Amino acid sequence: MFKAYVFPGQGAQFVGMGKDLFDKSSKAKDMFHKANNILKFKITDIMFDGTDEDLRQTKVTQPAVFLHSVVLAALLEDFQPNLVAGHSLGEFSALVANKVLSFEDGLRLVAKRAAAMQKACELQPGTMAAVIGAEDKVVEEVCASVKNKIVVAANYNSPGQVVISGSIEGVEEASKKMVEAGARRVLPLKVGGAFHSPLMEPARVELAEAINATKFNDGICPIYQNVTGQPVSDPEIIKKNLVSQLTSPVLWTQTMSNMISAGVRSVVEVGPGTVLQGLFKKVDKNMELVSATI
Repeated sequence: MFKAYVFPGQGAQFVGMGKDLFDKSSKAKDMFHKANNILKFKITDIMFDGTDEDLRQTKVTQPAVFLHSVVLAALLEDFQPNLVAGHSLGEFSALVANKVLSFEDGLRLVAKRAAAMQKACELQPGTMAAVIGAEDKVVEEVCASVKNKIVVAANYNSPGQVVISGSIEGVEEASKKMVEAGARRVLPLKVGGAFHSPLMEPARVELAEAINATKFNDGICPIYQNVTGQPVSDPEIIKKNLVSQLTSPVLWTQTMSNMISAGVRSVVEVGPGTVLQGLFKKVDKNMELVSATI
């Protein structure tokens, strides 16, 4: 039976995350202490005892979710994936678990990504909204109908759930049109900016330099990447797709379908929350879905 390990993205964080791993394992303690040194601030204090507001800062959220995921993966005794994938930020966690990236390099890239995205958000404010109950094609057509404003389909999360992203005015206009086009609901998201849209171009340029300067290794199995929804093993192609990810949509629905077509029947979610298991259930109710535990 094909087994996939999947890694969540931003939004899965919670106060207290990772504390159980820190308390149980000396290996986890070492990784968390190393992270504090690399980041040059005590992210463990915020993860274990901070406030929701502290944890929601992009510069904290992204490395926190990454850390929880990769530390947990490192502690799994039976970690033998046939393939891996991660949702947005989670792709970096998957690449470390998959040994394409070292833990240290992965954390540095995530910290760089978070800082670059924050900067891009400040340069040009944007937002996102979840469109529920509309076909992908309808969402795309409505976005294309909004003239002189930026709004695109950013996250294809599951059938009937697509997140749109862009300028505040663009998302507001598209949201109204989505309801008129038959969407069941449109939910504004509490995010810092227009992720996975053209407004992230400054961050893409900045991150590209860091990614291209980082050593990527051959992994222990293929990774299904967000930009294509297809399995990739070549480190150079992985790099290219990772650079494109910031301004391209997350093709998670396609990723799940392609994994299932490849023979995946068991999915282990590694990291905080169970969001990805919920998305898989919408595609195939017969999947074996579990959260990784030690």
